[in-house]
Amino acid sequence: MSILIKNGRIIDDREYYADVYIEHGRIMKVGQNLDVYADKTINADGKYVFPGLVDMHCHLREPGFENKETIATGSYSAVCGGYTTIACMPNTNPVIDSPAIARYVAMRGREAGYARVYPIGCITKGQKGEELAEIGKMKDAGIVAISDDGHPVMNSSVMRNAMEYAKTVGILILDHTEDANISGDGVVNEGVNATIAGLRGINRSAEEIGIARDIVLAESLDASVHICHVSTAGSVQLIREAKSRGVKITCETCPHYFSATDEEILSYNTNAKINPPLREMSDVEAIIDGIKDGTIDVIATDHAPHTKGEKNREFDLAPFGSVGFETALSVTFTYLVETGEITMTDLVRIMSHKPSELLGFPVVHIKPGTIADLVIFDPDEKWTVKASELASKGKNTVFDGWELSGKVINTIVGGEIKY
Repeated sequence: MSILIKNGRIIDDREYYADVYIEHGRIMKVGQNLDVYADKTINADGKYVFPGLVDMHCHLREPGFENKETIATGSYSAVCGGYTTIACMPNTNPVIDSPAIARYVAMRGREAGYARVYPIGCITKGQKGEELAEIGKMKDAGIVAISDDGHPVMNSSVMRNAMEYAKTVGILILDHTEDANISGDGVVNEGVNATIAGLRGINRSAEEIGIARDIVLAESLDASVHICHVSTAGSVQLIREAKSRGVKITCETCPHYFSATDEEILSYNTNAKINPPLREMSDVEAIIDGIKDGTIDVIATDHAPHTKGEKNREFDLAPFGSVGFETALSVTFTYLVETGEITMTDLVRIMSHKPSELLGFPVVHIKPGTIADLVIFDPDEKWTVKASELASKGKNTVFDGWELSGKVINTIVGGEIKY
């Protein structure tokens, strides 16, 4: 199918108005008033057109937890939110700690035919934190990074070995930094609201100690490491200082960490139970500052679907996590772009270009010859998040009932309209 997008406001390294002509899965022409035949013409007047979003941190649950999400439902949810490429974490059942499971996940992603799906392999066998997984063989089988996400590698010697090996084979560690001895049985941020709610708190130091340790390890080895889901002001400062002295460290945050606070727990809403937990306004402000000054490189979703029954339990017993594919772009637009904290070109950089670069994917630019992974986005459409209407199997969103600005109109993957 050939597609002609007319009158769009192009967002890439710069902003300008142009038509975009797509054929054979690639962008063939970019210019004003293009006079070409196309099988389908899309009028993008008043709308943004930009490279497809790339999520380097999500959970698709398959294999093993298909009651929560499948690769098909998750990747369709992704295109509904403007994501054309997603990398899924290995905490499945069985976990992705072997080439066979990695190939299975990649195959299921191709069969689904929505967003491009890439597996992330485990750092350690069984995510037990004891012995390195078959990292080299998994890389050959198609993994794009390694992580024990959800299970911090507590043994410093094992993490040091992982960094050294990852450096040798050329693969990125996505690092869940947490001192589990400190977080313990905590379920929310340790602070005033935890006390009011009578819920066990997780001190910020649990995250910050993990980050400090892995900064030291990365610096000693001259190795790269990527810190997942940064949530505290102290974490931002640790990473900022490490970057200033040349440590090869990058990091991500998630939309809920710059838009929501731990006040959400006061209603005992288990959809607000997330790991790391929602913090306080001072942390939110620090996260925004970190995005603005480049300390934070990427906005990822940490899309974490659960069943209604799992979340509809006592707060202590409910699992951590909130879905995020279908809200991430609009939350970022509402809380960072509309407020003037960042520009749309900044958004494209931290939600498309930079995650592509970190994972080794081709960086999509809107120019002839580039893969046609594009989003058409209406900045003027207001909408209210209704959990029951999400495409994801998981309806557990912290943003249920929130009014947001900006809506995805079309998502194009490899020249095909997937949403």
